[in-house]
Amino acid sequence: MPPVDYFIWLFYLLGMKQTLTNAKGIASRIFHVEAAGCRFRVKSIDMAPAKEKPTLVFLHEGLGCIELWRDFPQAVCESTGCDGLIYDRKGYGGSDPYGAPWPTDYLTIESQTYLPALLEACNIKDAVLIGHSDGGTIALLAASFCSERIRGLVTEAAHIFVEDITLEGIRRAVQAFETTDLKDRLARYHHENTDTIFRRWANRWLSHEFYDWNIEEYLPEITCPLLVLQGEDDEYGTNAQAERIAGQVSGPVEVILIPACGHVPHFQAQEAVLSEMTSFIKSLISMSPY
Repeated sequence: MPPVDYFIWLFYLLGMKQTLTNAKGIASRIFHVEAAGCRFRVKSIDMAPAKEKPTLVFLHEGLGCIELWRDFPQAVCESTGCDGLIYDRKGYGGSDPYGAPWPTDYLTIESQTYLPALLEACNIKDAVLIGHSDGGTIALLAASFCSERIRGLVTEAAHIFVEDITLEGIRRAVQAFETTDLKDRLARYHHENTDTIFRRWANRWLSHEFYDWNIEEYLPEITCPLLVLQGEDDEYGTNAQAERIAGQVSGPVEVILIPACGHVPHFQAQEAVLSEMTSFIKSLISMSPY
């Protein structure tokens, strides 16, 4: 039986509570950080002592925020002993608004400008980036631009080019936003910016000028170890995304295609994804950082 559509999953996530009960007791705090002219809302996960270990930096999807990761980041930090950092990107959740329409290279701007500045402001010099969907794309781009801070990457359902299946999924999302209570559910996290966030994301991906968007030219610059996770039934991208990532990066790469899994592997195949990420991150810990 194929997995349900991502937006049915999103409805579920917007109403669910913490899911990994063994991660509840881990110390964390939420605060704000000024970086690159933006005030970011940030959550840190503290696994003291975590000396000589990288910080796990979680990068959310195109409609995401800190809360929509639920307690999955805590579970990964607990299983690896690493500290963690999650943040709302500019325009999302409790971070500053993004005052203009997204340019076609909005993901590149995020990876070149805001993410490096945030890592610097938080004094993170040794990171493993863990990105879902848009966050996975940002992780790939960041590793090509500022590799000196990044020990390794994990991507889930990352996009490197536009596919028709992606656009079809976004059109379904627009219909759900306009005909269901999806907007009200998202507003619990994005507040008065909800409509702007959704329209900016959907309009950019569905625009004519974005159809030729492609970041494959940057992939050969990625030299750090990479774990690529892709649901075989992803409603927003085919296995070609993972295959073309693996075929063009310059560093060691492992691709895991997850059967009966859609666009949200860390929830739809939670145990398998947690196991794969833990093994990968522990292998990075055993290596010299640089």
